[in-house]
Amino acid sequence: MTVPLSRKQPWTAPRIFDMGKRLRLRPDCSEDFSIARKNRSSKETMRREACEIKDSKEIIRILTSTNIGRLATVDAEGYPYITPVNFILYEGCVYFHCAPQGEKLDNLARSPRVCFEVDVPLAYLEAGFNPERNPCRTHQFYHSVIIRGTARVVPDGSLKTTVLNALVAKHEGNNDFPAVTPESSGYKTCRVVEIKPERMTGKSDLGQNKPQVNYRRFIAEHLAAWGLPGDLEALRAMGFELERNEGKGWRLKG
Repeated sequence: MTVPLSRKQPWTAPRIFDMGKRLRLRPDCSEDFSIARKNRSSKETMRREACEIKDSKEIIRILTSTNIGRLATVDAEGYPYITPVNFILYEGCVYFHCAPQGEKLDNLARSPRVCFEVDVPLAYLEAGFNPERNPCRTHQFYHSVIIRGTARVVPDGSLKTTVLNALVAKHEGNNDFPAVTPESSGYKTCRVVEIKPERMTGKSDLGQNKPQVNYRRFIAEHLAAWGLPGDLEALRAMGFELERNEGKGWRLKG
């Protein structure tokens, strides 16, 4: 964060947080995202339909599982301009903070239409995974979400203050820090931008193009043996249950 924190008083968590360390969202947030997902035009049909995420709650889970997203605006010459930003999901909108001047704000002043993308890399199947060591069969499993929407700068006030505190809490992993307030020394010198989703798609590439049950299990058994965090998350997303191996690591259950 670029905003120095006031040490006058601790921050009281808003309603998007429970009193523990994990972020939660208002129940109606998934409803808002469901509407945005349904607003897609027929031209936006996902080519690999089996990879499409149709559950709005799963899209929300992916968005809240990572801290960095990528904002796409259009510059004065018509080129796409992409910047990584720290973000928070709050009451159905995406928020990020930035400096008071910069190219992305100049772009937003010309056109508020934006695209926002988040991806979560999972397991990677390297060339050595297949017996023939065919490099064309390497594959990356991942989750991703793409949002099309409109952006605006949030004025100073309660919403800006809440979002800045929520950003700190998301990165800290807890609410145990002095509150950001309108009196904080950096409050006036930063901007908070809101992205209101209009259309949204989610995708999970988990080897759905490998319909053979035996091949999917072959992949799953090897990922369980490797046992890296991305491997284990990919396995759970594929619908496999895991249990501790008698020696070490993990294996498929059943």
